[in-house]
Amino acid sequence: MEVAQPKDLQEDFVLAKRRYAELGRQKRIFNARNRIIGGDTTAWDAQVCDQNIKAATEKAREETFAAEMRQNDKIACISENRERRDRKNLCKAISDFQQSFQRPETRREFHLSDPLALKKDRPARQSDYDAWNTISGMQKFMGEDLNFHLRKKFQEEQNREWSLQQQKEWMISRENQKCAEELYLKTRLQFDETAKHLQNLETATRKAVCATVKEFNKNQALESAERKIQERKQEQEDNLAEISNLLRGDLLSENPQQAASSFGPHRVVPDRWKGMSQEQLEEIRLVQRQQVQEKLRLQEEERQRDMDWDRRRIQKARSPSGAPGLGKGEVRAVRHLLISFSPCFVIRKKHMKELCTNHATEDYFTQFNTGSR
Repeated sequence: MEVAQPKDLQEDFVLAKRRYAELGRQKRIFNARNRIIGGDTTAWDAQVCDQNIKAATEKAREETFAAEMRQNDKIACISENRERRDRKNLCKAISDFQQSFQRPETRREFHLSDPLALKKDRPARQSDYDAWNTISGMQKFMGEDLNFHLRKKFQEEQNREWSLQQQKEWMISRENQKCAEELYLKTRLQFDETAKHLQNLETATRKAVCATVKEFNKNQALESAERKIQERKQEQEDNLAEISNLLRGDLLSENPQQAASSFGPHRVVPDRWKGMSQEQLEEIRLVQRQQVQEKLRLQEEERQRDMDWDRRRIQKARSPSGAPGLGKGEVRAVRHLLISFSPCFVIRKKHMKELCTNHATEDYFTQFNTGSR
């Protein structure tokens, strides 16, 4: 007896597995009822699903059609009932209209079949002047004069009445004409008298108006002449007063007091100021001369002081003891440096003197803060 090795066991397991797979494959191939090899099961399942969906859709469609048919049947029944009711109402309305407005006696040919026609018919003749006595009825013939005597008597009476009425109208017309003539004559005379009276009034009024206008014009002329005289006199007086005012006024006399300002004696009104007086000009010239003399004196003093300082500085620079600790060369350099800077100092001092020539007085400070502007 051989010993089974693991390798042998593995080979047996593989062979048994292949054998089992082969048997299963044979069953699938050789069994025609359950064979599925070579077929598309997914497509078959999709087809089955589509068939089911189609069947469900068809069923739902048939149910919808059935519900719609039931709804249509219901609507048809309702419409039929409504049409039957409308037809009944229409027939009833037509019958009522015929009974109310289309009765037999209102027809045009009703007299042909009227059962009461003989009772309603008029007699053939009532009198000679009956309107129903036509030519075809042969109830009255031309030339007959059955009422000759009555007609003649009526005509005579009518002629007499006409004659009396004409006479009465003629008399009334004559009386009316006579009254109209008298009224016209009276009215004409009254109009003439009224026109004459109005003419007299107009003449008198025109004369009065002319006299009034003449008097008014005369008064106006007198008043105008008097007014012109007064105006001329007033104008002469005004001219004389104006000339006197101009001669005595501040404009031509050039009164310096008119230019005095209310803000102080040192200020003037520009539009009234006529310039300075001779006293003011003399005072200004005197002050200017004093300032010039004072300036010359100060300049001379400054010049003397500068010369004194320059002389002292030069002497100090020249003296050996003026700069202790310095040699002769250094002293000489300092001296040259001072000499070179001295013109600059002189020019600067001169410029400062020119700038500071005027000194502020008390009047200069009192002119500020004196107004509201």
